[in-house]
Amino acid sequence: MSEFMEKHSVARLIGAPPGYVGYEEGGYLTELVRRKPYSVILLDEIEKAHPDVFNVLLQVLDDGRMTDGQGRTVDFKNTVIVMTSNLGSHVIQSMVGEPHEAVKDAVWEEVKLHFRPEFLNRIDDVVVFHSLDRSNIQSIAKIQLQRLHERLAKLEMQLDVSDAALELVGKVGYDPVFGARPLKRAIQQEIENPLAKLILAGAFGPKDEIRVHIREGQFVFDRGTSKT
Repeated sequence: MSEFMEKHSVARLIGAPPGYVGYEEGGYLTELVRRKPYSVILLDEIEKAHPDVFNVLLQVLDDGRMTDGQGRTVDFKNTVIVMTSNLGSHVIQSMVGEPHEAVKDAVWEEVKLHFRPEFLNRIDDVVVFHSLDRSNIQSIAKIQLQRLHERLAKLEMQLDVSDAALELVGKVGYDPVFGARPLKRAIQQEIENPLAKLILAGAFGPKDEIRVHIREGQFVFDRGTSKT
């Protein structure tokens, strides 16, 4: 919601009032829900929005409707609204290993310092996520590497990443503060970029199985014969 940090950005959500530029276009949020009333709405990093945005959301969370800039009522009763926030992330990091309920209570105290009670009282549930550990990062790495598998399959090549290579890329891409964000960059730098150079140089071709493993702490790419 960083694009809705300014006071005038409310008009982008519900539409400009009569006599203002963009009046006929309608609001970004209201028009989307009008066209697709059965929707899941994600408001990412909600704490960054301007206070006037929360005033608009109060009507939605309380009555399940919103009045746009043209005075029309938009029904939100068939939508699910999910809001994310980074509030309390430093608390989660400082309480690693503590009981989850204690962490949740501490984060809730941080949340109450930022949001007004009338807004919080209209939220059905608050979910506090656990911090990612190394095993979680490796699971995410498998998912991201699957995309590389699919791209190579179009070139009639297969990819076999050893457990040691998966563990190392997870270690390189793990950051207790930034979570899984550095992982994509680590996969690109350690596996995708070197592999792309090798393919362009003719080291691998159709029907090859590319084996990624670790030798003396470094990623190594060997060629095998594809089973298909």
